Amino acid sequence: MSRSRRKTPLRGITTAESEKKDKQFVNRKERHRNCQLLGHFLDETLLMHRRQAGNPWLMDKDGKAFFDPEKYPELMRK
Repeated sequence: MSRSRRKTPLRGITTAESEKKDKQFVNRKERHRNCQLLGHFLDETLLMHRRQAGNPWLMDKDGKAFFDPEKYPELMRK
């Protein structure tokens, strides 16, 4: 993919490469809690949602921002 280019000059505001570890932690927490709830109650309305398990604003990446593609052409590469 040496010729792949971004169409939109938009990048994440971060020093982290990915949020994989954060997402794994939140999903494991959600699944564990939901298994506990289903073991005690047979009502699916009590299940935890992913947003309750973790706050996306506390993860490594914090939003996105536009940049000048002429000033930073290396950021246009995928």
